[in-house]
Amino acid sequence: MDLSIGEVAQRSGLSVHALRFYEREGMFANPVRRLSNGRRIYHEEDLEWLAICTKLRSSGMSLPAIRQYIELVRQGPGNEHERLEVLRRHQDHVEAQIRELQGTLDVMRDKVRIYEDHVARGEADRLWNPSHPGTRPCPEPPCSAGQESTRPMSAASNPRPSCGA
Repeated sequence: MDLSIGEVAQRSGLSVHALRFYEREGMFANPVRRLSNGRRIYHEEDLEWLAICTKLRSSGMSLPAIRQYIELVRQGPGNEHERLEVLRRHQDHVEAQIRELQGTLDVMRDKVRIYEDHVARGEADRLWNPSHPGTRPCPEPPCSAGQESTRPMSAASNPRPSCGA
């Protein structure tokens, strides 16, 4: 079934502008076909390819790497090991991103828990604020990572403030 650029845009979630960009950049596995009047014609396999391509792109694969993969696909059978290597490299990249994001999420969960605890106890004003001298972050255990000091600093203060979480 032939699809217009508008139909492909609607079904893929990409804008007409993005589809034209993908075509210009050689991001389709097969050349985009045109009618005699110059209108672009797409097929279901183009939509399937766009779904893969947009996942590669949204997960951080560079345009040159996607082009490399597309060129290998276009060449046909015989280079599957090279395609696999391109995909493995990107898989490693995505897994590293996930590890980094998981670490970020762990910090955010800890911060949210600290704030929830302080707000629930009515002690939110005692959270560390760098613009208010007299409070400082808890520098090391016994606090868990990311906890904040609730003790004012003073000459008589213990150098290791307690954390109020």
